[in-house]
Amino acid sequence: MPRIPTPETISDAPETAQAMLKAVEKQLGVAPNLFRLVSNSPAALEGYLGMSAALSKGLLPAPTRERIALAVAEINECIYCLSAHTYLGKNLAGLDDAEMVANREGSSNDSKAAAAVRFAAKVARERGNVGQADLDAVRRAGYDDAQIIEIVQHVALNVWTNYINKVADTEVDFPVVQSRQAA
Repeated sequence: MPRIPTPETISDAPETAQAMLKAVEKQLGVAPNLFRLVSNSPAALEGYLGMSAALSKGLLPAPTRERIALAVAEINECIYCLSAHTYLGKNLAGLDDAEMVANREGSSNDSKAAAAVRFAAKVARERGNVGQADLDAVRRAGYDDAQIIEIVQHVALNVWTNYINKVADTEVDFPVVQSRQAA
């Protein structure tokens, strides 16, 4: 049972969050529980949507963004985010099962993406305390400074969604995927 109530419908959310939730519903076909949960604070929802929208216009392709989300969710044992990003990875980013397994292990079957996912996983595990060798490795794979900054920002955004879902014990509204660490 969720520890922070999730509005059942968009119309149950605070009035100032309803237009944002309707935009999410238009884009995804539904307003997932995470978004409705966060709508308890319209300011937090606006911030989350704003950062997500800005990063979607960045230099990292959608499949790499989903790979990072899967790696970070596995590290943080966030069942909601593992479930959501497995669904999105498969259905929107075109990732296959073998790729998503590699992502959850902090890598990728694509050599360039592997460098980004390894770096993101290291940032998440070490709370940003990466070394010069880590930066050199991601640069050698072809990522520039702007892309490295975006990788770090994706880690931060995903850590936040992982944490809010764990704090709230958000009900999973995607096919459930368990963390390997919890198993």
